Amino acid sequence: MKNILYILYQPYKWLFFCPYLALSTLFFGSLTVILVFITNPRIASFIGGAIWARLNVYLTPMIVKVFGRENIDKQQSYVIVCNHQSHYDVLVLYGWLGVDFRWVIKSELRKIPGLGIGCEKIGHIFIDRSDTIAALAAIDAAKDRIVDGTSVMFFPEGSRSRNGELGRFKKGAFKMAINLRIQVLPITIIGTKNILPPKTINLLPGKAKMIIHKPIDIAEYNDDNIKELMEKTRGIIRRGLDSPESV
Repeated sequence: MKNILYILYQPYKWLFFCPYLALSTLFFGSLTVILVFITNPRIASFIGGAIWARLNVYLTPMIVKVFGRENIDKQQSYVIVCNHQSHYDVLVLYGWLGVDFRWVIKSELRKIPGLGIGCEKIGHIFIDRSDTIAALAAIDAAKDRIVDGTSVMFFPEGSRSRNGELGRFKKGAFKMAINLRIQVLPITIIGTKNILPPKTINLLPGKAKMIIHKPIDIAEYNDDNIKELMEKTRGIIRRGLDSPESV
């Protein structure tokens, strides 16, 4: 039965969904640019990001369940850190997290029609991962955007996991949390690697879960014990991956 459903899904994927994904990304990215000028980045981000994400998830189709939404205070800014298994993590976060945030994303995404210009105008933070000094400077320059309930989003592994295992974390997110003295909000996403595995175009329908964990107070952390904060956050996210059914 699974093989039959897979075969039946292919014409839908190639003839309808993929063209829709490309056109909707171009449309909502362009709309975002316009909305930034006539409204503000927060409204533009919701319309151009959250609505775009939800429409593409519904049409994949993918079912998303969210746990722990009560752990978010929408008046509070956070450094949000999340595991990364698929491009669909972006859709889940944008569509279902429900807070205003700015991504820290690789500079290559500037080249994607619609998406690149939309992200730039909203104020997302592009970094060149091959130039550590320039990347840190870009993050430092963006600190004034993380106020009044606007958060910043990191994938601290740096890139998508190839095997589903949680990779080692980089320091950038945690350095920013310590410098800004704002809480770290860990998030675990489960199931997206089965929707669109990394380095493939083998898109399939399915289900995903997003677990929003309790924020971590960084009052007791500084540059000297930043690794403890990193390991604590990684442990929380990993427990979500290890025991998804217990949530």
